[in-house]
Amino acid sequence: MAGRAQPSGPAGSGAPGLLPLLLLLLSAAAIIPRGDGQNLVTEDVTVVEGDVATISCRVKNSDDSVIQLLNPNRQTIYFRDFRPLKDSRFQLVNFSNSELRVSLTNVSVSDEGRYFCQLYTDPPQEIYTTITVLVPPRNLVIDIEKETAVEGEEIELNCTAMASRPATTIRWFKGNKELTGKSEVERWSDMYTVTSQLLLKVGREDDGVPVICLVDHPAVKDLQTQRYLEVMYKPQVRVSQNYPLQGLTREGEPLELTCTAFGKPQPTDMRWLRVDDEMPQHVVVSGSNLLISNLNKTDNGTYRCEASNAVGKSHADYMLFVYDSRAGEEGAIRSVDHAVVGGVVAVVVFAMLCLLIILGRYFARHKGTYFTHEAKGADDAADADTAIINAEGGQNNSEEKKEYFI
Repeated sequence: MAGRAQPSGPAGSGAPGLLPLLLLLLSAAAIIPRGDGQNLVTEDVTVVEGDVATISCRVKNSDDSVIQLLNPNRQTIYFRDFRPLKDSRFQLVNFSNSELRVSLTNVSVSDEGRYFCQLYTDPPQEIYTTITVLVPPRNLVIDIEKETAVEGEEIELNCTAMASRPATTIRWFKGNKELTGKSEVERWSDMYTVTSQLLLKVGREDDGVPVICLVDHPAVKDLQTQRYLEVMYKPQVRVSQNYPLQGLTREGEPLELTCTAFGKPQPTDMRWLRVDDEMPQHVVVSGSNLLISNLNKTDNGTYRCEASNAVGKSHADYMLFVYDSRAGEEGAIRSVDHAVVGGVVAVVVFAMLCLLIILGRYFARHKGTYFTHEAKGADDAADADTAIINAEGGQNNSEEKKEYFI
């Protein structure tokens, strides 16, 4: 049964009969049985805390019946276009015979619930709409186990989204890569606090990379916070040859090497040494550079540059092999000799081919002349028998027959 409405009628106003009439109508509303709402239409409302909710009670087939709106406590909010309830957050948006539309500003969680539309017909009708209030997280915080981590360590990060409704979903990203965390939900009254834990093993490539905590919640969009990782790592060492830039390291020539090292923190200790042997006395070391002005074969070996910082020590090696002073020149001479020999062979082969072609043409021409004289006289014979005799070298032509021997 509906509760009695609490009207705030215009007592003392210029309409002396209005208040008794309203009280009579509201009393009648208190005893109206719940109908099936077959002629009423409304929709559920979802609104973010602090925003405006609009409730609409519509009549499909209007017959000038009275429409009223009640709150979850069955108190009348609006009776036709009159608001008995003193809550000024309710404002009339539209009133007609077919619709009663009311707005509720600055919505809070306490406003959540069922609101009833009633229509005074015979029999009376009633239908309800539900207001759902969403509350975004009030705080989003990342706590990190260590402000500065060392490469290879596993660190713990926690992201907390406080006082949301419903419970939020937390997602983790390292740069553009999504990671998987483990979430726990705590409920306080009508609110939910969610904490997500992420275990992350860091490397030097993670230094300066943001770790992002992002919230998925229907009441908020693009809510996120981030922390930048600070990772310390031991040096990376590289040895480069400045001189000679290319080619062989030969006796009597100089050699210059440079050592570069990068780390976090930046390496403060850098030194050169010779592996498995003492450093030659004529080697000059100046900071990150190593110089040998006059190479000889006793300098052969492995030279190492070591660098260290607070995290650890690293090194890079350079293997030196000193060649004879003319090693490069002899190689060049051998290259020239091979080119000359190849050219001579090509010329000889070409000349032989030309000679074979000339001889072939000569033999072919003289062999044709022999066959021409052999058959001479056959064309002038009177008949076939005479032609055969003449072609076979008859007595008349025996003197003219000539042979050529090759």
